[in-house]
Amino acid sequence: MYQSESQIRIHYALTDKMGVVYHGHYAQFYEIGRTDAIRKLGMSYKDIEATGVIMPVVEMNCRFFQPARYDDVITVTTTLKELPESHKVIFHGEIKNENGQLLSSANVTMYFMKAEDMSKSKMPEELYRKLEPFYKSVS
Repeated sequence: MYQSESQIRIHYALTDKMGVVYHGHYAQFYEIGRTDAIRKLGMSYKDIEATGVIMPVVEMNCRFFQPARYDDVITVTTTLKELPESHKVIFHGEIKNENGQLLSSANVTMYFMKAEDMSKSKMPEELYRKLEPFYKSVS
């Protein structure tokens, strides 16, 4: 299993008059978590796209439990529970506040697709090699 954490401080522009983060911003928080997770492997979306593969979001399921508020530091935990073997990858995410309270959880499904014709593709080989060690069984 591969897991990564990213921290974000909530700035004023992300909140409403009550100081609560607008729900639409959570999609961006989960995107920050995904891009940071890939970057921590030594790659970026730009590197993936250079291989001719793009990664569109095809589904996002998000639940909200508590609000994030102005000036909170939130932690976005991004988890790949399974090593993708096909065109589909599911990123599991959780957002917690500084007190460890669960604010939101989400599953974001993305496809690996060839940029040239939008057909389904496998994960780029370099990314697969970087993720594979996290899924080897311990005997």
